[in-house]
Amino acid sequence: MNNPYSLVFGIEPSERVPRIEKKREIVNSFLENTQRVYMITGIRGSGKTVFMTGIRKTFQEMEDWVTVELSTEKDMLSSLVGKLANNESLVSIFKSAKINLSFLGFGLEIKGTAPITDTEVAVQRLLEALKKKGKKLLVAVDEAVDNKYVREFVSVFQILIRDELPIYLLMTGLFENIDELQNEKNLTFLHRAPKIPLGPLNIGTMAESYRRELKVSDDVSVKMAQLTKGYSFAFQVLGYCSWENGGDYEKALPMAKQYLEEYVYDKIWSELSAKDKKILYGAAKTPSGVVKEIRDFLGLGSNEFTPYKKRLIRKGIISEESGYARFTLPFFDRFVIENYY
Repeated sequence: MNNPYSLVFGIEPSERVPRIEKKREIVNSFLENTQRVYMITGIRGSGKTVFMTGIRKTFQEMEDWVTVELSTEKDMLSSLVGKLANNESLVSIFKSAKINLSFLGFGLEIKGTAPITDTEVAVQRLLEALKKKGKKLLVAVDEAVDNKYVREFVSVFQILIRDELPIYLLMTGLFENIDELQNEKNLTFLHRAPKIPLGPLNIGTMAESYRRELKVSDDVSVKMAQLTKGYSFAFQVLGYCSWENGGDYEKALPMAKQYLEEYVYDKIWSELSAKDKKILYGAAKTPSGVVKEIRDFLGLGSNEFTPYKKRLIRKGIISEESGYARFTLPFFDRFVIENYY
């Protein structure tokens, strides 16, 4: 039997913990047309891609929905036109609507019909054709960033929804990237777009998975789940390494910690400012997690400490708990102590 846990980012593992309520919120809002866009945020390894993929699969199974995933590394409007034009199940719809995309190089040619020469116009015409057939389009964008392709796409998206065309948008991204995008002066509608932060997984469901797949006792399975602090990637890593060690999680821990550091923590650490790292070092060296004790240890006043604490909370590294600054990531306190200099 293959290992049911996975170390590969973005790939839906055979063993996972679903986020039932958050998924239901997004799916129902799109179906009821009460929202057109959702932004899924979370720290690296929090399961954003897998969560988005699960929602996209739900809509793929619906007859009246079309789903497309776009990359932020190339012209998103052109990619959208290309993927729709080359969808075999939609070609007849676009041909009957006399949409000629030959000029844009997408192979959809209608003799006797002038070709469309503008990508934005092409997107609008394609969506109009889908609307007439009662179909809706869900666009999924993973790891959104504030670049020209995303800005251009979101700007056009605003126009399309104002024109009451059936397009919906699901984006994932790190908090800082989503924040930059929302603060773009020409994309003000994103300020109103609901954000879904992915917090810890359900400890009980994680424990049940470990008990079932690794054949460990209830007490051991709960202990393992608690060790992960609900961090999605840690759930997979500890499960994977324990499986490779015959279910012995204590023997697997050194390997699991190494995977977490090399796959995620090194990258998270490299993206932090010197002051962020100092605050985290103080938190790591203060077992109680009490903010007053951390500030005293670092010699920082409240006005200097608080903004960084808030930023680390938004990044998903520190828990949102009044009077405390505790780590949300398993074993990250030891990583900070070992890497702060």
